[in-house]
Amino acid sequence: MAISLLKWRASPRRPLQPDRAMDLPASLLQDLSALLGERFSTATAERALHAQSESHIGAGLPDAVAYPADTAEVSRIATLCAAHGVPLVAWGAGSSLEGHALAVKGGITVDFRDMNRIIAVQPEDMLCTVQPGLTREALNQALRDTGLFFPVDPGANASLGGMAATRASGTTAVRYGTMRDNVLGLEVVLAGGAVIRTGTAAPKSSAGYDLTALFVGAEGTLGLITELILRLQGQPEAVSAASCGFTDMAAAVACVIETIQTGLPMARIEFLDPATVAACNAFSGTDLPLCPQLLVEFHGAPEAVAADARRFGDIAARHGSTGFHWATATEDRTRLWNMRHNAYRAILASRPGAKAIVTDVCVPISALAQAVEDTRADIAESGLSGSILGHVGDGNFHAILLIDPADEVEIARAKWLATRMAERALALGGTITGEHGVGFGKLPLMAAEHGAAWAVMGQIKRALDPLDLMNPGKLVPQATETP
Repeated sequence: MAISLLKWRASPRRPLQPDRAMDLPASLLQDLSALLGERFSTATAERALHAQSESHIGAGLPDAVAYPADTAEVSRIATLCAAHGVPLVAWGAGSSLEGHALAVKGGITVDFRDMNRIIAVQPEDMLCTVQPGLTREALNQALRDTGLFFPVDPGANASLGGMAATRASGTTAVRYGTMRDNVLGLEVVLAGGAVIRTGTAAPKSSAGYDLTALFVGAEGTLGLITELILRLQGQPEAVSAASCGFTDMAAAVACVIETIQTGLPMARIEFLDPATVAACNAFSGTDLPLCPQLLVEFHGAPEAVAADARRFGDIAARHGSTGFHWATATEDRTRLWNMRHNAYRAILASRPGAKAIVTDVCVPISALAQAVEDTRADIAESGLSGSILGHVGDGNFHAILLIDPADEVEIARAKWLATRMAERALALGGTITGEHGVGFGKLPLMAAEHGAAWAVMGQIKRALDPLDLMNPGKLVPQATETP
């Protein structure tokens, strides 16, 4: 399996083709131009903007870019493209890491930039309905006066449609869950242009298949999400955050494990290894000690927050904590979490000119210490510059491996390390990705994780999208893959 992933990721990038738009049928170009006007573009510059990735993964330009304003336009785009056999790829904020939104087989990128409204807020039900192009930060800014907030925080200011499509997670998942837990219903445009609704605003249902869960995490391979019903949470009365240093990584991870096993209600519990701490200090102007760090946060009533903080302090002390730096003021907490959210950019800045191969895995809490320690040893042995960080409260951690994009040896080593992390996670009972998703970057590892179930995913894809027009080349078995 390691070899197959290496071959996949080492394969040449699809070359940029400025004149590729001419491959689209003239009648389709005419119909889409009539439908969207200036919101439909075949300009090379516009298409190039939608061929970019946050990671090392690349592909060619889409043939055209469409900017729909409502569900009716998305449905019409899908109908026209189905008639001509032209693929569709959804685009949110472009912050995915495994090539999810890249047009690996050409076609039209559907950018949801203009579908960014809050349709309704139901404060009594603690729900809201939004369009897919709205970002999580924009939603929470709009909710500030309601006493509610949307809790899923992947770090990047991602679009909510993209977060649902990739089943995003983040720093707060240990308490509030992932997108799987916070999406109650969807409106989806299917491959032929039909519009369906899944789920309801009711707290629960036992009526038939859970189609909402099917589309959340489908990465746009089954349809285009055009509306979401989201679960909201009450803004906590009190919030307290802290950074906490440890003498070694094993002690920090052991502290996390005991904290989770005791049922302490952490809102966030993040891990930074010394390399990450050094990069963050240089980039964000912080002064954390250069040792493994946990960043923690507590939400609730003032008395409960204080009690939870004391309990965590006792646990950390038993594992050799080197001390706490509390951040109770809003500006101090903001600075602390901004530092964490900027960790990726900080690590890139630590080696100017480098690119990053970024990967994540998730393992059972009982296996977390072994997974982190073995990964750290692999990075040290490889000779690469690499950092480990992540949402260790739910067993999810990341490795950011810096490589010279012109050095084939470094690239090969980094890809081997990423593969080794995934294979280790599977051996420990975990998953090849806790939140980054599959896209086409981790496609070759899906058979190892799912076995015969991967073929079932392919059957579902063919049933809903028999022409393979919705984000083709991603997630499910391909013609050259053997489930």
